[in-house]
Amino acid sequence: MTARSRWVIGGSAIFLVILIVAFLGSTRNKSSVQARGIPSDAAGATVAFASPGRVEGASETTQVGAAADGILKAVYVKEDQFVRRGTLLGEIACDDLQASLQTAMAEADGARQTRTRLLRGARDEEKKIAIEKTAAARATFEEAKSRMEMQRALFQREQVSRATYEQAVRDLGVADANLQAAVRTEELLAAPPLEEDKARADAEVQAAEGRVRTAQERIGKCAIVSPIDGTVLRVYARRGESFSTVTPRPLFSLADTSSRHIKAEIDERDVDKVSVGQSVVIQADALDGKRLNGSVARISAMMGRKSISTGDPSDKSDRDILEAVIDLKDTTQQLPIGLRVTVQFLSNGSPKK
Repeated sequence: MTARSRWVIGGSAIFLVILIVAFLGSTRNKSSVQARGIPSDAAGATVAFASPGRVEGASETTQVGAAADGILKAVYVKEDQFVRRGTLLGEIACDDLQASLQTAMAEADGARQTRTRLLRGARDEEKKIAIEKTAAARATFEEAKSRMEMQRALFQREQVSRATYEQAVRDLGVADANLQAAVRTEELLAAPPLEEDKARADAEVQAAEGRVRTAQERIGKCAIVSPIDGTVLRVYARRGESFSTVTPRPLFSLADTSSRHIKAEIDERDVDKVSVGQSVVIQADALDGKRLNGSVARISAMMGRKSISTGDPSDKSDRDILEAVIDLKDTTQQLPIGLRVTVQFLSNGSPKK
């Protein structure tokens, strides 16, 4: 092979490589959401830049899980079902907690009854019995006193022994002690409860009622309820599955599907090119070439992390983005929630119908 032939072959190979690189570059520019300066269908308007977006409902999609660990006892809703806020979606089995609640409620009732008896004081029958016991103790005391005085007089005249006299003195002491105890019991039954006793009874009631509330709250967490008015988009839950709050997962997906809007993720390099009211054109493979018109309704005040994947290998996922909400002008076509779209932000002019 001559030198000339080698030069011809080498030049042809280099030319072929250049053509391949140029072709790949043009293809990437066509498919990339970062295209700039491309004429749009709007009269007198060009695409300043493009960003990936996703179709959302009137509210963001809400992922609903459970607040308690356990086995999924039941699922009460189906996909595409409209639910009101507070609707029971599913339930975690909590039979053991029901038993704990019954025990706590019984203890609370007992504590309340004890406090009621303390505040009410003794019953009339108890007070009457105490009065009768006091009267009997006083009569016994008077009898013992008379016997002791008689035995003392006899002892002084040496008509009875010292032991007999001393026994009479002891009997009087016992009768006096019994009388004082009866009087004290009568006074206690008639007196109001002590402040420390009332405080102790109140504390016992509060503690018992607190245990009831704790059990009720734990049981309430077994119920999975809808946090919004919306449509059930997806039911991930299956009866009999286990759920753990340590490694939580969504059981239901809900959203308000009464309307649609687009949430676009604007690259940090294009933040200064977007403004509220700016016209946009929305494209997607699912639209079969049809373009939808819209405008920027609001722009986030804070940068965030990228969450929409474009599928382009050259697209960097570690860039910060700014979220913008796009209102659609054509509301006749209900786009599926979650659909990925490309949002072309126009530099001037307004899109035509």
